Amino acid sequence: MSKKNSGLGLDTVGDLSNFLDPGVGSDGKPLMLDIDAIDPDPEQPRKQDNPGFSEESIKELADTIKARGVKMPISVRENPEQAGRYIINHGERRWRGSKVAGKKQIPAFIDNDYSDDDQVIENIQRNDLTAREIAVHIGRKLAAGVTKTQIAKTLGKSPAFVTQHAALLDLPDCIADAFNKGLIRDVTVVNELVTAYKQDPDEVQKLLEENEGEDITRSAVKVFREFLDDKEANKRDPLTIDAFNGRADGEEG
Repeated sequence: MSKKNSGLGLDTVGDLSNFLDPGVGSDGKPLMLDIDAIDPDPEQPRKQDNPGFSEESIKELADTIKARGVKMPISVRENPEQAGRYIINHGERRWRGSKVAGKKQIPAFIDNDYSDDDQVIENIQRNDLTAREIAVHIGRKLAAGVTKTQIAKTLGKSPAFVTQHAALLDLPDCIADAFNKGLIRDVTVVNELVTAYKQDPDEVQKLLEENEGEDITRSAVKVFREFLDDKEANKRDPLTIDAFNGRADGEEG
C-alpha cells in the first residue's frame, strides 16, 4: 500500500531555505556581516556634527559593545553598485562603535525596501535628529515636489511641525548663524526669534551678539519679546495728540 501524503503536501516541499527571508539567517536570526563590507549611507539624515556621532559618545558605546556586544542588530541594504557590500539603513552608531571596539562582524538584517523617509521617521521617534537635520530632509522633499501635507503624513507629524521645520531653511543671517552653531536647538525659540526679527531686527542682532556662546532658551526669548512689546508701546509719534491735555508730545515743555 502506498504511503498517503499529508493534506498540506509538506512531504514534497523538500528544502525550505528558498522560502526564507534572505535578510535573515536560516534560523530566523540576524546575519553576521563583516564590518568592513558595510558602508554608512551618504544620505544619512544625521550629520557628522550630530551629538550622537561625537568621539566621546562613540567611545562610550564602544566600551559597552566590548563588554556586552551588539544587542540590537543594525539594518542594511545591498549596495546596488557593489556586489557583496551593504549600506546602512539604521544603526550607524552601533557600526561605528563596533569598529572602535575592534569587532570584525556585526549582527544585521538585510532590508532592501528601506527609504530615507524610514530613516528620518525612526530617528525622529528616538529623538536622534537635530531640528536642522529634520529641516534638511523636509527641504529635500519639498524640492522634489512633495507637499507639506504629504510629508507630514509620511513622518507621522502635524503639518505645523513640517511648516516650523521648513522655516529653518530660510532664516535671517544672524539667527541662522546662531542656529548652525548649536546655540539655538529649540524650533519654537527659532520661530519666536524670527517673529521678533520682523519687529525689530537690530534688537535681535544685539541680543544674539550679547549672548554669543550661550544657549538661547524659551524663557530668555519670552522676556525679550516682552521687552520689544514694551518698547513698541512706548513709541509715540510726537505729533500724536494726548487725549488728556489736548497737546501733542512735541509741544511738551
